[in-house]
Amino acid sequence: MRAIPHLLTGAVTTMWITASAVSIGVVIGVIMGLARLSQKTLLRTAARIYIDFLRGTPLLVQIFIIYLGLPNLLSVVLGHPYPINVYVAGIMACGLNSGAYVAEIVRAGIQSIDRGQTEAARSLGMTSWQTMRYVVLPQAFKRIVPPLGNEFIAMLKDTSLLSVIGIEELTRKGQLFIAVTFAPFPVWAGVLLMYLAMTLTISRLVSMTERRLAVSDRRD
Repeated sequence: MRAIPHLLTGAVTTMWITASAVSIGVVIGVIMGLARLSQKTLLRTAARIYIDFLRGTPLLVQIFIIYLGLPNLLSVVLGHPYPINVYVAGIMACGLNSGAYVAEIVRAGIQSIDRGQTEAARSLGMTSWQTMRYVVLPQAFKRIVPPLGNEFIAMLKDTSLLSVIGIEELTRKGQLFIAVTFAPFPVWAGVLLMYLAMTLTISRLVSMTERRLAVSDRRD
């Protein structure tokens, strides 16, 4: 099938955009997840606003806001055009969106750890930060691996929305090839199977990681 090399190129683009976006999302998510549990009202409120806003609005609209709206706003403020690279805009939009979901995953993971663990660490003289870093987060990480894997899969599929701003990921590559060949069914079938292959591979890797972590827990 002539479309396969083109679709494979798009699949590679989809994977690195997804990996970049989720990496950004993990960093933001950890910060926002900890802020949601902070005793400081300002931090809790700011994190809640961020999470509710990003989770409560469509990713497609967020992509348009960053790629089309933000340059327009900057041009008004700065007085001259300020275009944003399409890939930077796409990764930024997906990363910010992913961060909101990861934040809730991190918050739930931390809250699932028995409070006695924190109390025991504090009784040994650890500070709040040391307790979180050395006691709570390592245990929480093992519990958030499956939902983080699900977030990676969800973001991988959501990157198809980036085709609307011209990023040549898997879906866009399919559209471009169909425009030339006028053969929609075999091309879209190929796109479908490639997405399926990627998501199943990630699911297996997450399952393997989860089993390894479970084995390490039993050894401990």
